[in-house]
Amino acid sequence: MNTIRKAQLRQKRRWRIRKKVKGTAVRPRLCVTFTSRHIYAQAINDDTGATLVFLGTLDPELRQQELAANLAGAKALGVAFATKARAAGLASVVFDRAGALYHGKVKTFAESAREGGLQF
Repeated sequence: MNTIRKAQLRQKRRWRIRKKVKGTAVRPRLCVTFTSRHIYAQAINDDTGATLVFLGTLDPELRQQELAANLAGAKALGVAFATKARAAGLASVVFDRAGALYHGKVKTFAESAREGGLQF
């Protein structure tokens, strides 16, 4: 019952964030999602509904590193995502934390993406 309440609160945070955060072709939305085992990040153009750049811990290049959904995995994925986004021509993004609190893994991912060259 407590987990249902937590999920409801997270969904309310997700909706509240999505009302304000919108990605465009010039400045797409960087959405990061953490599961119990993996991390997924994608840059989305909300005008067309298209994903411009996607990277996750299941990617063949990152799978060899055996990254988990922890602080070390978030740091490595943040840098790798920033490099891939810069190669695709993206310089700045809008950060969407998908209802998660800006703390721990989410904060580490954001800071490492900034270190990798993304601006947000």
